[in-house]
Amino acid sequence: MLKDFTKLETFLTVVRERSFSRASAKLGISQPAVTQQIKFIEGYLDTKVIERKKNGIRLTGAGEELYKVAVRLEKCIHEAEGDILRIINKKITFRLGTSFTIGNYVIPGECLNTLSQVINNDVKLIVDVSKEIVQGIKEHKIDLGLIEAHIADDDLIVREWREDELVVFSNVPIPKVLRPEDLYEFKWVCREEGSQTRMVVQEVFEELGVRCRDFNVLSDVSNTTAVLQTVKKSKKDSEHPTVSIVSHYAIADDVQEGTLFEARIQGYTMTRKFYIVYHKDNKHNAYVNNTVDFILSGKC
Repeated sequence: MLKDFTKLETFLTVVRERSFSRASAKLGISQPAVTQQIKFIEGYLDTKVIERKKNGIRLTGAGEELYKVAVRLEKCIHEAEGDILRIINKKITFRLGTSFTIGNYVIPGECLNTLSQVINNDVKLIVDVSKEIVQGIKEHKIDLGLIEAHIADDDLIVREWREDELVVFSNVPIPKVLRPEDLYEFKWVCREEGSQTRMVVQEVFEELGVRCRDFNVLSDVSNTTAVLQTVKKSKKDSEHPTVSIVSHYAIADDVQEGTLFEARIQGYTMTRKFYIVYHKDNKHNAYVNNTVDFILSGKC
């Protein structure tokens, strides 16, 4: 069994995720496959290592001991992967695809420079809408993507990265907490149909009973940068401000400088997840694995 670390990796993931289903999603394999690999380990050791509970899982005594051994092996393998990359010293350009919000406002420039040092190769940043990033990964034109929506695709591995919050903003001061009826007093710059931001907003507005068709909509635009520029350049009208909704990451600097003003809707928080996505063919690709570890470490 020690020659096949895949099964121990599955064991470690189940323990860390506290769930067979979450481990399945993280590893990009079916839940029955996860169960089968755990059963193989238990058959090999001739003892039970994991007990399923209503609120998750529990390690047996043997499972606790196996976990300690597996962690030591994992650490050695990660260190060896770094050594292998230095031996390979393969000159590539790692293609990192991101959505507009993530590429332009979430990932700092120094992150790409550090990532380049981690994998000892150049990193090319490709910024596009999430669906195009996903298509690029499926066609092997992009090595790894950072996107704004969870997708279900048998060819891909999708992992949660971090949480984002969407906020209302304007180029003039607006109340920091908005009632649903206040939304009808604004002039709106909206995201185009089909965008992930618009879908999140529509779900919240439906819960609020807000009718978007009754808004005074000035324009529909295609990306976060266009939203920001349109609102920034709009006439400063304190009575009927021009507003839109974007990631709080996108306006953080402007809010701090006092050039833009943000607000939240009373009783609601508009949140979504950012995700890491890559092709299953790259599951054991050292460059992809090191990049994923680097991003999940919080250094990016």
